[in-house]
Amino acid sequence: MPLPHFHMVDAAPQPVAPFSHATEVDGWVFLTGQMPTWPGEPDRPLPEGIAAQTRRVMDNLIVVLDGLGLGLANVVQARVYITAFERDYAAMNTAYMSYFADGKLPARTCIGVSGLALGALVEIDMVARRP
Repeated sequence: MPLPHFHMVDAAPQPVAPFSHATEVDGWVFLTGQMPTWPGEPDRPLPEGIAAQTRRVMDNLIVVLDGLGLGLANVVQARVYITAFERDYAAMNTAYMSYFADGKLPARTCIGVSGLALGALVEIDMVARRP
């Protein structure tokens, strides 16, 4: 098996912990969970509400994918972490689904958690595959 390649994407938000934006091996690309932070503006407050935070997270994931020459069509799996599952699940789903073509949703797991970095309401990571 080839050694993994560790990617940092200049246009993506700066990491809030010690990690690479993505790790790639044998055509599989594992994207680190993105937070609802703003590229180039680490001190800007997080967007308010789950819908706005979900859109910011998805936009950040798209920046990482784009930086690797990929897009959402290459995503095969996603994991969503939300802090207020009962309250925010439906609104998160609406925002999340708006990024994918009808019938082209990746496999997904959604997990309720007690907290996320920076007090975020949502974090999403993904697995993509190169053609």
